[in-house]
Amino acid sequence: MKKLSLAVLGLYIGILGAFSQNNTKDSLYRSRKLTFEEANIVTSYYHQDGNNSAVTGGVGTEKLTDYSNSFQVRLQKFDRRNRKHSLDVEVGVDYYTSASSDKINPATISSASSADVRVYPSINWSRENEVTGTTIGAGVSASAEYDYQSLGANFRFAQKTRDKSGELSVKLQAYLDNLKLIYPIELRPFSNRKDDDNEYASTPRNSYSGSLGYSQIINQRLQVELLADLIYQKGYLGLPFHRIFFYGNTEGIEKLPTTRLKIPLGIRLNYFIGDKIIVRTFYRYYQDDWGLKAHTANIELPIKLSSFFSISPFYRYYTQVGVDYFAPYQQHKTTDQYYTSNYDLSTFKSDFYGAGIRVSPPKGVMGIQHLAALELRYGHYSKNIGMQSDIVTMHLNFK
Repeated sequence: MKKLSLAVLGLYIGILGAFSQNNTKDSLYRSRKLTFEEANIVTSYYHQDGNNSAVTGGVGTEKLTDYSNSFQVRLQKFDRRNRKHSLDVEVGVDYYTSASSDKINPATISSASSADVRVYPSINWSRENEVTGTTIGAGVSASAEYDYQSLGANFRFAQKTRDKSGELSVKLQAYLDNLKLIYPIELRPFSNRKDDDNEYASTPRNSYSGSLGYSQIINQRLQVELLADLIYQKGYLGLPFHRIFFYGNTEGIEKLPTTRLKIPLGIRLNYFIGDKIIVRTFYRYYQDDWGLKAHTANIELPIKLSSFFSISPFYRYYTQVGVDYFAPYQQHKTTDQYYTSNYDLSTFKSDFYGAGIRVSPPKGVMGIQHLAALELRYGHYSKNIGMQSDIVTMHLNFK
């Protein structure tokens, strides 16, 4: 049930390997068997708090703690036509505790909804032809937690320009989800008020997306990338345990349209200031047919202090105009067609700032030869509506 302001978690865990080493081996012989290329372990601790929980109608605690761990291995081989095949296998496991989800049944001291484990494995394959500049790939994924299961698939295609300075990429994705209809305890039929009942009905929620990107090396210092996405969702798009308290204190659950069309557009600019500093910038505009409009601006400054040590301060600013169907506690009318008091869909502004450090000694971190790099990052996130969070992330890279 980890649906409470955790979209920001994805922003935190996106580790950027500033000044990463190039390990391409130039050899007359390239292995025709799958060989180990690298492994990555990412672990993080996340904590948030606020007073606008959707579980209790837009008021009440948003306190949540999440421990996230993922392990990824990349294998590589070359075929008879000298095309590079890469196979990425990843397994992620999250454990979280949520005071707000525990309010689904406030009569219990600690209900089944107060904590959960999410497991999400994935497998991705790609084949790159270094001569023609063509890359194709595909992958499958899954995710499972107490009230939510998801199966995903993707297909990727990329083509470099003739001089290899530009690349056009296309990605198609589909996620087929299944959501248990776990209602607030007081809104369930009297015959089904067990807090840990596994006989809940379920409903589908499917998402389909297409992504188009074009990257170009302008000169030795400047790189640019243009990004466009089209995302379509269909099914039960609310959450059944998000309460609504209408004007007059009548109670219900949020109701949202059964389809949603999202259109994000972005641009990324990387500028190299000499050999020591990179200026990484990103801007995205987002709009959907629920009325939500948003702007994101991000800057990161990886600074190379030595041949194996760098720091990366960053800042992200975000602002959005909320959906047409949002209203605070007791502000909705029972005659409204759609309604939600989820503040993730409201109008707000947010700031996210922090820094990372990265070490990659030639003889390995702490003398461990195969531990090629260690990165630590800290970030603080805050909304102008009172919600705040912190995250610490560690990334270990083995080669």
